Amino acid sequence: MADTKVLAPLAGHVISLADVADPVFSKKTMGDGFALQPTGHDIVAPVSGVVIATQGHAFGIRRSDGLEVLTHVGLETVSLDGKPFEWRIKEGDQVNAGDHVGDVDLAEIKAAQLDTTTMVVFTNTADVLDKLTLISGKENVSAGETVADATVKTIAKVAPVASSTPAKGNGTKYEPLAADIIQGVGGAQNVDKVIHCITRLRFYLKDHTVADDHKIESLNGVAGVNYADSLGQYQVVIGPAVTDVYDEVVAQLGSSVVDDAATADAVAATKQEKGSKNPLVHAFQAIIGTITGSMMPIIGLLAAGGMLNGFLSLFSNKASFPAIYFIDPASSTFTILQSMAMAPFYFLPILVGFSAAQQLKSDPFVVAAIGAFLVKPDFINLTTAHVVDGKVVQPAQALGSLFGVSLNSSFFGLPINIPSYAYSIFPIIFAAWLARPVGNWLKKHLPLVLRSIFQPLLTLLIVGSVVVVVVGPAITLVSQGISTVVNWLLHLNYPLSGLIIGGLYQALVIFGLHWMVVPLIANEIAQTGHSTLNAIVNFTMIAQGAGVLAVWAKTKIPSLKGLAGAGFLSAMAGITEPAMYGINLKYGRVFWMANIGGAVGGLIAGLFNLNMYGFTGSLIGFPSFAVPKGQTGADNNMLIFWVASIATIAVSFAMVYFFGFKDSDTGQIKTVEKKNAFKDAVAK
Repeated sequence: MADTKVLAPLAGHVISLADVADPVFSKKTMGDGFALQPTGHDIVAPVSGVVIATQGHAFGIRRSDGLEVLTHVGLETVSLDGKPFEWRIKEGDQVNAGDHVGDVDLAEIKAAQLDTTTMVVFTNTADVLDKLTLISGKENVSAGETVADATVKTIAKVAPVASSTPAKGNGTKYEPLAADIIQGVGGAQNVDKVIHCITRLRFYLKDHTVADDHKIESLNGVAGVNYADSLGQYQVVIGPAVTDVYDEVVAQLGSSVVDDAATADAVAATKQEKGSKNPLVHAFQAIIGTITGSMMPIIGLLAAGGMLNGFLSLFSNKASFPAIYFIDPASSTFTILQSMAMAPFYFLPILVGFSAAQQLKSDPFVVAAIGAFLVKPDFINLTTAHVVDGKVVQPAQALGSLFGVSLNSSFFGLPINIPSYAYSIFPIIFAAWLARPVGNWLKKHLPLVLRSIFQPLLTLLIVGSVVVVVVGPAITLVSQGISTVVNWLLHLNYPLSGLIIGGLYQALVIFGLHWMVVPLIANEIAQTGHSTLNAIVNFTMIAQGAGVLAVWAKTKIPSLKGLAGAGFLSAMAGITEPAMYGINLKYGRVFWMANIGGAVGGLIAGLFNLNMYGFTGSLIGFPSFAVPKGQTGADNNMLIFWVASIATIAVSFAMVYFFGFKDSDTGQIKTVEKKNAFKDAVAK
């Protein structure tokens, strides 16, 4: 017999497998081993050997003596599609015990309300492992510290490895096993959907009571079964060969059983609400959770667009940056690059619609199509002047007003208001929420022969109409009221308005309610050549960038640090979405602490009557604070801008760094059930 030292894959507190909140592990169905409650983010190899399986949240290693070691990070983390993980290994790699093989963002797992408990299991315990001894006193350990001694049977050195290893051929080796499993769960007619993680087939059955547990457990290649009642899953434990068995199951049942999104639904069903019991606070948390969840998949794209636009502004500004000027703003090159940079923002309703639909479980293509028609030029031209055959065509005359809101179009004779939907996200997220019940109702009531065409057609028509007739005008109405208040504040007291608007403006941006403030800015510039309001708004952008910079400086989580750095650069280039939706809103206090800096910047702007002579904002927009020839303005206007900017950055950074964020706080993020988040918010 031979002993193998087994290391802790992560820093944390060692616990017994019996204490794991999953019967497949706690009952040692997968094999013997140990678990730990992790505190670190570095993942190391627990033993030396060849990587035989990797799948987002877990990996397996086979030692030369035949011992197979599975490291499974978190419970039900398969639903996160690998997002909290960064791996440095792939199947077939040779690793040594203690090698740094990956990183995990534990905060992101906790944010999804999942258990971070990590298991180290010997999947071929019966064939290879003779004895496992946990080293006493090894409770709080560092990554790479020895936790246990595994005694391996001598026969394992010459015996072939058990059949749990993945097949390397065409998969037909597992065809009989797949057929037996299908028969055991009640036949193909009893299977609704099937998914898998790194060790288990997860069936959604029409009637789980007809599954023959004993028959399936007796199959060679099955380690056990478990019915997760709260998830609605019948789980068949396979081991590292699960991918091959899954492929055979799908081949025999057909692609109709494939549903990668089903796992997210199942996990959502087990989540318990951890938000505030106050209905209003809960509703706000639900909406913010849905917005940030919908934005997260495209944050990187927005950050890239923001940085590209920032660099383009630098390289095309001859007056301010002559040394690096080489792109003529009137050239086709400038137009092409700017189109690349700004396309993700202009077509944001399409991107967010697709993402929100995936989160809220509606049809992502239908919702994306709704987003597309909201930014289609012909639709936009209904209410804006445009050029046709070289002639300027004015929009149709307004059909009156409602509560001060211009009714600028009609739909089947009904006067409506059509606002600008470009750069907006709230209307399309509402559409994603509404598309699910509408689509499901149509699916249930339409004849099968008509469903493939009329379900998306009617969903598009119904949901799109509701957005145009109800949601858009409602947002315009609220925005109009906010515009009136902002205008009143500006005329009442400039320093006071700077303080209030500087502290709260970005909260309007979240819901797209800031668009009625933009005309005030445009009107100011048109009439006077400058805007005091835009000067205040400018510091709210800088504040959000400074807030995310504080997160970058403080966090030790690699993935969060990378996202924060990109968000900061983008915010300084005038694009705050990556900072706000990627980090600041997601981590709550960061957003509000950063807004304190915005209030300070706005106050300074008000006290010194700061003016802004252009639209380009944030730090990269500093040329907009230079007083043009022929314009009135203080000689020290630019100096005031820099003083206010430095104060904004200093206050926002300090407030977030000392009071708004620490890595351990990321585990306290309040999230809600993805499946019904928007529904709950609207209902309350």
